[in-house]
Parts: sequence; C-alpha cells; structure tokens
Amino acid sequence: MEMKMSIQEHNDRKAKSYKMLLWFAMISIVMVFAGLTSAYVISKSRPDWLNDFTLPSAFIASTVVMLLSSLSFHLAKKAIQKDDRKATTMCLLATLVLGLAFVYLQFEGFSQVVASGYFFTGSESTITTSFLYVVVIVHLAHLFGGLMALLVIIYNHFKQKYNSTQTLGIELGAMFWHFLDFLWLYLFLFFYFYK
Repeated sequence: MEMKMSIQEHNDRKAKSYKMLLWFAMISIVMVFAGLTSAYVISKSRPDWLNDFTLPSAFIASTVVMLLSSLSFHLAKKAIQKDDRKATTMCLLATLVLGLAFVYLQFEGFSQVVASGYFFTGSESTITTSFLYVVVIVHLAHLFGGLMALLVIIYNHFKQKYNSTQTLGIELGAMFWHFLDFLWLYLFLFFYFYK
C-alpha cells in the first residue's frame, strides 16, 4: 500500500532539493575562481607582473559594503521567521541598496586603477591588472544573478508569499548572497596579500 506524503514532508523534500542544486551551482562557481586565482599565481613569473600594485580604496569600501549587505540579508531572513514583515521589507531593501552600492564601488575601483596609470587591456596593460579586471567582472556577473534573485524575493515578499512557515525563497537567496560575499572577501584578500 502506497503512503501519501504530507504537505510538510513534500515542502521539506522540495527545500532539500533546491538547496542541493544551489550547493552544486556554488561549488562550480568556486571551481571557476579557483582556476582564475591559480592562473594568477602561475603568471607571477611574467615580466609584466606588478610587485608594487595596491588595490584601490574603493575596493576596500566595497568589501565593507558587501559585508553589511550580507548582514542585512541575514536580518531579513530572521525577521520573516518571526513574521515581522516590516523589518523584512526594510532589510531586503537595504540589501538591494548595498548590493547596488557594491557594484558602483567596483566600477569606482576600476576608475582608480586607471587613474593610477594602470590599464586592464591593450599594450599598456599588465598581467596583474588584466587578471584583476577578469576576476572582478566574473564576480560582478554572478552578483548580477544575485541581484536578480533579490529582486524576485522582494517582489514575492510584497506579494506576501513568505511567512514564518514559508521562508524557502529568502533562505536560498540569503545562502547565495552570503556565498557571493565570502567569495568576494576571499578574492579581495587574495589580491590584497598576494604580490
């Protein structure tokens, strides 16, 4: 005799499946960045390597902003678990604003690098700045996906699809956002200390 699954069991299975898929996606993203940073390390022997290159101040500011955005997303998840819709809204919108500020600061960082006389492409570029450019652009592409997911979460939140018993969308979004945050932190520290 076949037993029927309860709604809660179905939702638990669905959540487990989605989280597993997200883990696979995040692991594949880690592999991309592991390859890029490995190539960067191997390229240190090239003559156009910059030993005295320092990251622009905008990248430091963007790191602080990204950490704050991760905190606000975490607080949004905690707020919806308590059915505090107002706090959830405020925290989700704060995460969006901080995410956009991060993107702005990344481009500001590019401007600071160019203003310092370093270029990312062309005959005046170096391996150091070219790798920095590629790594930041690839991270921004993934962050764009995170921002799109965040907009969907905000939309669904306004449609009242989340509450203390239904938090899967916010949980998945927060998982990916924290992942992007820690990925940027790793990349920032890598470029900051590896010279």
